[in-house]
Amino acid sequence: MLIINSNVKHELAGSEYGERRRQCESAARVLGTTSLRNLNLDQLEASRDQLANDEYRRARHAISEIARTREAADAVIDGNWPQVGELMLASHESLRDDYEVSCPELDLLVELAKDVGTDGGVFGSRMTGGGFGGCTVSLVKTAQSEEVAQYITDRYQRKTDITPSSMISRPARGAHVIKN
Repeated sequence: MLIINSNVKHELAGSEYGERRRQCESAARVLGTTSLRNLNLDQLEASRDQLANDEYRRARHAISEIARTREAADAVIDGNWPQVGELMLASHESLRDDYEVSCPELDLLVELAKDVGTDGGVFGSRMTGGGFGGCTVSLVKTAQSEEVAQYITDRYQRKTDITPSSMISRPARGAHVIKN
C-alpha cells in the first residue's frame, strides 16, 4: 500500500461533508428505508424521479460503494489484485463525481497512479478519508513500490508546486483486541 499525502486541506471540508451525509439521509427517508445499505442500484434507479439530483448522486455513491466494498473483499480473498485495483479506481471516480469530496490535487495523484498502470506496478488508487484534501492510497507491487512513489511524488510536485509525503506499508490486520 502506497499512501501519499497531497499536503492540502480545503477549508470547506467540515460543512460540505456534513451536507453530503444529510443528503444521503434525506434520500433514504424519501426511498422509505432507514439505511441506503438496504437498497441496490436497480431500486435507486426505479425511484430516481423522487429525488433531487444531489440526493440521487449521493445515494448512488453510497449504494455503489457498498457493492464495490463487498466485491473488493471477495477479490482480496481470491488474490485478484487487478480487480481490487479497478474497484479502487471506480471508488475514486464515484467519490469525485457523485459524492463530490475529492479535489484537484487528489485527482492528480490518482491520475498519476493510473498513468503508471499495472505494468509499472500500480493496480489501483483512490482518495481516502473524508476528502477535500488529504491522502490517496494505492495498491502497488512490492518490488516497484519505491519507484512508483518517486514517480508520482516527483510529478505531483512539478505540477502543483506542493511537496507531498509518502509512506509504503504492507496491508495487515486492522485494529483488534489482543488476548494474552
